Amino acid sequence: MTAPKFTTLGCRLNAYETEAMKALADQAGLGDAVVVNTCAVTNEAVAKARKEIRRLRRENPQARVIVTGCAAQIDPDSFARMEEVDAVIGNTEKMTPETWGRLAADFIGNTETVLVDDIMSVTETAGHLIDGFGTRSRAYVQVQNGCDHRCTFCIIPYGRGNSRSVPAGVVVDQIKRLVQQGYNEVVLTGVDLTSWGADLPSQPRLGDLVMRILRLVPDLPRLRISSIDSIEVDDNLMRAIATEPRLMPHLHLSLQHGDDLILKRMKRRHLRDDAIRFAEEARKLRPDMTFGADIIAGFPTETEAHFENSLKLVEECGLTWLHVFPYSPRPGTPAARMPQVDGRAIKERAARLRAAGTRQVDRHLQAQIGRRHNVLTEAPDMGRTEQFTEVRFSQPQPVGQIVPVTIAGQDGHQLRA
Repeated sequence: MTAPKFTTLGCRLNAYETEAMKALADQAGLGDAVVVNTCAVTNEAVAKARKEIRRLRRENPQARVIVTGCAAQIDPDSFARMEEVDAVIGNTEKMTPETWGRLAADFIGNTETVLVDDIMSVTETAGHLIDGFGTRSRAYVQVQNGCDHRCTFCIIPYGRGNSRSVPAGVVVDQIKRLVQQGYNEVVLTGVDLTSWGADLPSQPRLGDLVMRILRLVPDLPRLRISSIDSIEVDDNLMRAIATEPRLMPHLHLSLQHGDDLILKRMKRRHLRDDAIRFAEEARKLRPDMTFGADIIAGFPTETEAHFENSLKLVEECGLTWLHVFPYSPRPGTPAARMPQVDGRAIKERAARLRAAGTRQVDRHLQAQIGRRHNVLTEAPDMGRTEQFTEVRFSQPQPVGQIVPVTIAGQDGHQLRA
């Protein structure tokens, strides 16, 4: 029997869940199939998913095509109507053995299957924690799913549901197993990571989880946290930033914009001064801290003056790694009904933001020359510093190890050691 093929689009969480689905499909004995794990963050992401589905059908004419992920959860009927698609399953359903058992059984009758329930009714995280996803050196652990906030541009809560947290004891046990398997770095992931714990007894915060992991897994060399909402950062997380060298000095901030009026129209919970203040405080506690950030260009009603505030925020927060999103309206979101910015202006503003990001990256790389870094190797010729900066080695290194190096130069994209 041919093993199913999996294609993942979108975020790291999707990639994590694909690994879990592979195990579930294997246990169910699913045969010749193609599984597409879709993303819905932008219209372009949905269009890319449809294009990928058509391509995979052409290349695998005899296989069944199964579609899942956020785009499938939000609009299952449109995917079910595609002639290339045999089954559509939701984000909750894709994580259960029962679903994959039913899909395997359906191969006999080759019947069309649509298994998508109300994601908003889900109150617990699925029991799909996996060991060992990532490179041979870095593993990703999902500790949270869903989001309780309703930013006016975002469709993702309708694909992921409300916020649910994995209990701290479960997370710690998994990380212990990963360390025993030889992983030197663990990354905590989630849809709205800083909301972790709000639905658990005693309502712990993300900082409590971080401190507990570092205390109870003393052999873990490096712990990372992925994208956070800076306005939700708690005292214990700031304490960990200040006192725990095993917590890596790299934070990706969900900022979205640099103008207070646009932030209000986005229904964000912070102002530009909050973002600047957080960056200053974090860098004061940890001078080697680097920041990435999500910023949207061309949000509805954005004027040139509004945009300039986003552009200035790049330097005022000392951002290094920018994820720039040209705004595109998502049907069903409040922002889609607001006055839209001209597409040419959106494209031009996004290009200016990316240029600012390129300058910040060059500045960061240049500042590392001559410095010593402990680099986690991901390939014989490449690894990453504590700040997640790529380093190219002049001599092959053992994969999965942390090696001390001196930075000799940079090429505009990577450091050289």
